[in-house]
Amino acid sequence: MSHVTLLTGPERRRRWSEEDQCRILAAAFAPGATVAAVARQYDVATSLIYKGRRTMRAREKGFAELVVIPDKPVAASVPAAPPAVIELEIAGKVRLRIPLTTPPTLAAAMVKALGVS
Repeated sequence: MSHVTLLTGPERRRRWSEEDQCRILAAAFAPGATVAAVARQYDVATSLIYKGRRTMRAREKGFAELVVIPDKPVAASVPAAPPAVIELEIAGKVRLRIPLTTPPTLAAAMVKALGVS
């Protein structure tokens, strides 16, 4: 005779809509947020959040993570030589500064990620 186990109650496997997934990913990778805290908030495993990020990156064409660091004020008493950079301004909205020490393949990848040909 075989043994059968019947599980009752709500289904544990949840189906997240794409909007919900985007909201969870935005919360998890917002400045100052931690993936573990967001995972606890939505009752999901941290590995699912990282898997969702990988899936979104693979699906989105041209997705690139960008970190914006504000310019630091330069002391007026010490004249500093301007850094040697290549500066691109795109449609007056985005400014990309690439140091001359950057390898050409990396510089090309950064420009391509912004959609500039």
